[in-house]
Amino acid sequence: MRTNIRYSYKKFLYIAFLVRGLQIDEAIKQLKFVDEHKLRASTGGATAIEVLEEAREMAIKDHNVECGTNLWVAESFVGKAFLLRGIRRHARGRVGQHRIVYIHYFVRLEEGTPPESYYHFHRPLTPQEKLDNWLQEKRERTILFSR
Repeated sequence: MRTNIRYSYKKFLYIAFLVRGLQIDEAIKQLKFVDEHKLRASTGGATAIEVLEEAREMAIKDHNVECGTNLWVAESFVGKAFLLRGIRRHARGRVGQHRIVYIHYFVRLEEGTPPESYYHFHRPLTPQEKLDNWLQEKRERTILFSR
């Protein structure tokens, strides 16, 4: 967990969703290519890599995990922290308001191998589920101007 990161909530949300359900080594590899074109070290991908490395060290040190490579990202989500509002001066006495957004980033690692389909909607449907979905679609359809 890392608190008070100065980064956009909406931008960091995609980074958090990217690594969810991956092995920790694969997640770090994927994050190295996020914001690669920017030359700053304070990008979202770099921050997420730091948090994952920190969580791995904490698991080995505090929670008696033997191998640091046998971990997978069970949860990865972003929370809103606080918002600073500032004023920018414009020409002719006008002002504009700008906001500085801070977020919290939470990561939970589990030992073992990740499930095949972390998201339930990516798993293949069974034939019975396919039939039920097809029947439900047929029953819910309406024919225009039929009455």
